[in-house]
Amino acid sequence: MRLLVDECVDERLRLLFAGYDCQTARFANLAGLKNGRLLEAAEAAGFDVLITVDQNIPDQQNLAGRRISLIILCGPTNRLRDLELLVPAAVSALRSIGRGDVVRIR
Repeated sequence: MRLLVDECVDERLRLLFAGYDCQTARFANLAGLKNGRLLEAAEAAGFDVLITVDQNIPDQQNLAGRRISLIILCGPTNRLRDLELLVPAAVSALRSIGRGDVVRIR
């Protein structure tokens, strides 16, 4: 399973997804793309899941019929120390996430 960490997330978070092919948007040359264009480019690049903190994407983009899924990390802040506490639940969600699914991790 290929994971893409959105550029609005601390890049070090990718290191916490051991056992997954996890890349940052910058490393995958997808930095600067916003929402719909990012989802399209990530799908075209073969990513299965976008990990983000942007809670508005599901309201702005129709994920039905998409191959890519979305995990939204909903921490008290976007700092790594807060987001890393959500990683175990995110890894658990990866076991059952389906195409086009949106999972919010709190």
